[in-house]
Amino acid sequence: MTELVDKTRREQPEQTAVDSPLGRWSRSGYVRAAVLYLVVRLVGVGVLAAMAAPRDLPLGERLQSWDGWWYLQIAEHGYSGVSNPLDAAGLPYPDAAYGYFPLYPSLTGMLAKLPGVTYFGAGILLSTLAGIAAATAMYRIGRFVHSERAGFLLAVLWGAAPMAIAESMVMTEALFTAFAAWALVGVLERKWYLAASATLFAGLSRSTACVLVAVVVIAAAIDVWRNRQRWNALMCVFVAPLGLLGYWMFVAVQTGSLTGWQDVELRGWNTRFDGGAEAWRWITQTLFTSGNAWETLVVLVMVAAIALAVVSVTSRQIPWPLAAYAVGVVVLVLCSAGLPALKSRFVLPDFALLLPVAMGLAGRKKSTMIAAATVFVLVGAWYSAYSLTVWKYAI
Repeated sequence: MTELVDKTRREQPEQTAVDSPLGRWSRSGYVRAAVLYLVVRLVGVGVLAAMAAPRDLPLGERLQSWDGWWYLQIAEHGYSGVSNPLDAAGLPYPDAAYGYFPLYPSLTGMLAKLPGVTYFGAGILLSTLAGIAAATAMYRIGRFVHSERAGFLLAVLWGAAPMAIAESMVMTEALFTAFAAWALVGVLERKWYLAASATLFAGLSRSTACVLVAVVVIAAAIDVWRNRQRWNALMCVFVAPLGLLGYWMFVAVQTGSLTGWQDVELRGWNTRFDGGAEAWRWITQTLFTSGNAWETLVVLVMVAAIALAVVSVTSRQIPWPLAAYAVGVVVLVLCSAGLPALKSRFVLPDFALLLPVAMGLAGRKKSTMIAAATVFVLVGAWYSAYSLTVWKYAI
């Protein structure tokens, strides 16, 4: 990994001096990555608006549907003030809100205190800012592993991935991915304070953090064992899991059960860890027996995710922390039973899966790269919009 860092630094052109840090930032690839990402997301929201209008579905209502309702309720009223919480069977369940992690609604509530900002507006603003932060981290990762062009492509591909509309909704996908991506930047560059703090906050965002925590802790422990930045890495080992474990402990106290959060997931959404048994049945039945067209598309997305995970592991160019994160998220999604049609959204934070695609396109002619990326953006925008306007059960 050290040799890769040195190689990357040698290949990067020296930056000329400018008048201020702001000038350096404005001329950097980070701004271009952010702009490209925002353009892609505008396309996605535009396609959603175009498909929602003929069906008399307000765009704002679509952008706060499903989980968005819960986050806005928690942001405004707290966990105990959610209106009429129900379990998976439709029965009253006061603890249902604890299934949602606290960082997103907390930050939404803070932004809603700004003059003229509604809770819905605060949620959209938070997701947008988080998406930009994630895109800049992906640019840095792509540049680290391969090239600047790969960094731009990684940001674009993630912004256009199937179900990427969640990045522009009142949902946690963008926020969690931002922390996950910057945590992995910290791991790759051995900046353990960055890795520890980003992982801690990711653990307060969603349960997918269990994969990130494992990768970051193992990477830091290896650095401790090799006596490289021993104390910084050791700090990371202990700090990184605190967000995830802290919230699970909080829910345990509130519910009076050591497995409180898992209990809420089971009763509230019939979600549980089953080792992949349900996913296997769902994939085989959808492909070979009674699946409809939309569920077949979702299955194909998951098959593609599995294939990209294999490529990530076998590629010599992709550092092991990125490959481990890519594979770990796919395994977690496949081994979690309940709501199988949502799996293409659940795998969205796994941006590292798209790194082999970004690297492959970066080596192509510019015209080929632009054409392929454009097709991907348009197909991804349609996929997301269809899930919120026609199928309605994939978000």
